[in-house]
Amino acid sequence: MRAVFFGTALVSVLAVLLICLFLFGNGLPALFKIGPGRFLLGQEWSPADVPPLFGILPMIAGSVYVTATALVLGTPVGLLTAVFLARVCPPRLYRLLKPGVDLLAGIPSVVYGFFGMAAIVPHFRSSILSAGILLGIMILPTMTAIAESALRSVPPQYYEGALALGAGHYRAVFRVILPAARSGVLAAVVLGLGRAVGETMAVIMVAGNQARMPGSIFEGVRTMTANIVLEMGYAAELHREALIATGVVLFVFILLINLCFSALNRRKN
Repeated sequence: MRAVFFGTALVSVLAVLLICLFLFGNGLPALFKIGPGRFLLGQEWSPADVPPLFGILPMIAGSVYVTATALVLGTPVGLLTAVFLARVCPPRLYRLLKPGVDLLAGIPSVVYGFFGMAAIVPHFRSSILSAGILLGIMILPTMTAIAESALRSVPPQYYEGALALGAGHYRAVFRVILPAARSGVLAAVVLGLGRAVGETMAVIMVAGNQARMPGSIFEGVRTMTANIVLEMGYAAELHREALIATGVVLFVFILLINLCFSALNRRKN
């Protein structure tokens, strides 16, 4: 059984290595053909031009703006929901609310997109704000579930000791329990961030898909994932390689975010 478990662990590592091999093997040549500066800092994306222009700075900015908006709107709601479910909610109400929160994770992205088009876009147009609100809703189940598990894993002696020293219930929860679950809460934020960065279908339906530098949160944008999905079906040669190189940038972007959160977590611990 030890060999079986070791083999299954290797499968996961092998899958990551194969993904990296495909991305970097197909994307890096295009990156150097176009030029790293023109590719990463160029503001024009026009594969039909002669010569073609492949600048992904508008898509990078769009991904950053949409993700940041989703985190600003979704993180407080997700963490406070986790605190309520773990430390405040009565058992009878918990049996009703918990399945409802979990159900959000099972709704397909395209359904979220239809909801955004019907309920959000009429008020804020196809814009960064619309995509951020929708993604903020979509990351709630992941963030809430992981943060709740982290809060429940804190030993009960922490809470009891805080009460014995004169702290009230909410003071003990927010000043003792929540800091003690910091690593799990950060993991919840990171996974929510990964969900927001990697979401494609719902963003395509509400973000406007305009490959230009955004001037405000009320303007339409195109994210890196949306750019890949919208054009990969008909792309060929250098155009296709440029889209794969966009995937490399997205992969490195998520990797750097994870490394930053890991370093922050280690420093605080």
